[in-house]
Amino acid sequence: MAWEVILWLISFVLVIALLGIVVYQLICLSDLEFDYINPYDSSSRINWLIIPEFVIQGGLCLLFLLTWHWFMFLITAPLVYYHVQLYMKRKHLVDVTEIFNLLNGEKKYRMIKLAYYLILFFIAIYSLVASAVIALIEGDDASLDGGTF
Repeated sequence: MAWEVILWLISFVLVIALLGIVVYQLICLSDLEFDYINPYDSSSRINWLIIPEFVIQGGLCLLFLLTWHWFMFLITAPLVYYHVQLYMKRKHLVDVTEIFNLLNGEKKYRMIKLAYYLILFFIAIYSLVASAVIALIEGDDASLDGGTF
């Protein structure tokens, strides 16, 4: 049962990283919208984080697949598929010359991903706490059955 706690702890950390990446991208887009940053800097900062986000999301999905958590795998698989499709079509990076035309769409896309990652965050927190409580309860029962006293 300790492996279950470790799995949910790893998934919790990965989801926190994904949330941080998406929030940072939203901040860059908001700074661009209010003209605090130029388009080149904004797009280079966002593009620098896109591949790590895709890799973390794919790793999280693979982690759920390998540990036989089918519900979580089925929740994370569609976004991984969408990321793979974006990468294969070479539409995953933000274009410097088109960033002002696509600004509202990019912000909506990242807001949807933020909501998606928040749902994963709450599921990971609930599962982490539940598995830790179950591990503690079963650990106490195992020590009582030892027959030392």
